[in-house]
Amino acid sequence: MRIAIAGLASSHPFTDARILAEHAELVVYDDEPGRIARFRDEHPDAAVVPDLAAALDLRPDGVVLTVPTRRLAPALDRVLARDLPCFVNKPAAATWEQLTALEQAVARSPERVLSSSVLRFAPDFTKFQIDPADVLSARVTVRHDVRQWSNGHNPWQDDPAEGGGMLVTMGVHGIELLVALLGNAVETVAATASVRRYTSLASEDTASLLLRWDSGITGAVTFLGATASESYEVVLHCVDRDERVVLSAGTDPQTSLGYHGTLGAFLSMVDGAPSPVPWAETRAVLSALVRAREVADGR
Repeated sequence: MRIAIAGLASSHPFTDARILAEHAELVVYDDEPGRIARFRDEHPDAAVVPDLAAALDLRPDGVVLTVPTRRLAPALDRVLARDLPCFVNKPAAATWEQLTALEQAVARSPERVLSSSVLRFAPDFTKFQIDPADVLSARVTVRHDVRQWSNGHNPWQDDPAEGGGMLVTMGVHGIELLVALLGNAVETVAATASVRRYTSLASEDTASLLLRWDSGITGAVTFLGATASESYEVVLHCVDRDERVVLSAGTDPQTSLGYHGTLGAFLSMVDGAPSPVPWAETRAVLSALVRAREVADGR
């Protein structure tokens, strides 16, 4: 099996590559020499190529796509034109323009596209099931530090107009979990964001948003981007009880936070299975995030 790691524009592709290297030969490209040097150190046998065209010419069996959002849709279109399964690292879109372009690309083969927070595939979350009819409201707290952005790392992610800032890049984790549990008929009602610690950020390090499902369920999501720990808590409030799950790194974060599960789902797509996350759910998550960015910015 041969897998192309198309771009290294965030931290995830290095984790992805470590897992995929147990199953496949790797092909990689990126336009930043420092990231390529790091990848070569970790995977000296990987084939390094200059661009996506060269990677596709090596006839990979699947593609992990991690490029800045402004370049994602045309790259995905080229991958799907080869009828290849593709895992699109988040965030897949941060603006309506990006989401429209992404949809046009996905329309080629929606069943070939997986774009999701890895937390959806965390073992403790996959076991967390509840009938939405029992739920009155939901609450999620996302703790994920963004200090590295304040030091200039991956500035495109911190840019609200390109990667969406913390509200979008980390927001996907909270909304993804709720859409997986409660369905895709959801909209963002309100959102607000602020900087509490990392004053050099272009976006924010603290945010909250309010969601509403067509069924009447409401959901509140709080994002803490200035935090000493990483965890993700989901609480579902019912008439007679609360149901709760907390996801944290533990001793094996690649498993407990869903990286192994996500890449396992992608490898199943390489073997011919359709994407386990329907595009309608992915679109609902992205739409809620884009709207949250819009509302938080006062637009």
